[in-house]
Amino acid sequence: MAGLEISPTKVGFVIVKARECAAKVGAWDDGATSDHDADSILESFSDDATLAELKEFIHDLNEDEQVSLVALAWIGRGSFGPDEIDDALETARAERTNRTADYLIGMPLLSDYLEEALDRLGYSVEDAEDDAMGD
Repeated sequence: MAGLEISPTKVGFVIVKARECAAKVGAWDDGATSDHDADSILESFSDDATLAELKEFIHDLNEDEQVSLVALAWIGRGSFGPDEIDDALETARAERTNRTADYLIGMPLLSDYLEEALDRLGYSVEDAEDDAMGD
């Protein structure tokens, strides 16, 4: 990946796990839910094994990989274009904190953003996901 320092397979793993996490909580926000309900669902969700696995995976990435993952999420979200990868990486590095996993997991559409970024940069999302899951 041009400028990126993370393998498509690792990105694929984050996409798959983020999608699994999103599927588990996606139904609670119907607009009529009180904050209390949302908090209680997220509290029980915070103990979820998939979420813990995803958080640990992101936390265990080295700094360059974390920066690249954030830059990819921003490209997928449209904050940066695919041709602005260097700017996205530079901004992600400048704004990096030790809470990268929390930041990324807090993005409701993380798996969609990462898929979009891989696609925009010319990578096969299917191959990345298949490789990540050992298929």
